[in-house]
Order: sequence, then structure tokens, then C-alpha cells
Amino acid sequence: MPEARKQPAVRQAVRERAGGRCEYCLCPDDISPAPFTVEHIVPGKLHGTDTVENLAWACGGCNGSKGIAVDAEDVVTGERVSLFHPRNDVWNDHFAWREDRQTLEGRTPTGRATISRLNLNRPELLGLRRLLSLAGLHPPGG
Repeated sequence: MPEARKQPAVRQAVRERAGGRCEYCLCPDDISPAPFTVEHIVPGKLHGTDTVENLAWACGGCNGSKGIAVDAEDVVTGERVSLFHPRNDVWNDHFAWREDRQTLEGRTPTGRATISRLNLNRPELLGLRRLLSLAGLHPPGG
């Protein structure tokens, strides 16, 4: 039996819950050149489970940058804080769009640490957001 995150029904449920967007950077999966993954929010190596509640829809860039991390350093305070947890945290509580509406900034230590660890303002994301903005498709939700 394949692990739960590889089962088509589980992948579809996780994708639908995420609205077809990476649960970290909000990139839409339908225009991504690389396939999205179902990732463990808390990895099995850190005693995370294979339940749907511990799975997130993630683009390759965010998943690769996150790795098995569940915390990172806040770039302002230098303290280690938990990374954004898509099941427990509200995205808008931790992140905001700068005036250019393409660059993310952290509203909280968790937001800042997540932006840094997952590199949520990497050049390819900024370029994608710029193109989506020109098409009237960014930022998500208006």
C-alpha cells in the first residue's frame, strides 16, 4: 500500500483544500512548470503523521526549501520560531503583500522566518507574480 500522500484520492483532497495553490507562497498549480507535491507539514522524521491534517499542497520550490524544517530563525529577533503551519495558522495573520503587491513581508516572527527559510521572494516567484499581476490574477483574492 503506497503511503497516503501518494494515493490519488488523498492528493486530490489536499489539492482541493488548498484551492490549487501552494499553501506557502500561494502560487497557482495550474501554471507551474513543475508538478506540485503533497508534503508533510511535520515530517515523519520529526514524528509527523501521514494523516491528511498533516499534509499540505506545495510547489517544488517551497517544498524543497522547507525540507524537514518545522522552525527557523526570525530575521529580526534572531530567535528560533515555528514555521507557518497551514492547518494551524491563518496565512493573512503572518504575511502581507508590500506596496508592489508582489513581494511578501512577514507580519510576525513566524511569517518572517517562513519567508526566509522557504525563500518566498525568490526571483522566479517575483517574476511569476509580476506576470500574474499584469493578467489581473495577482494577488490572490484581489
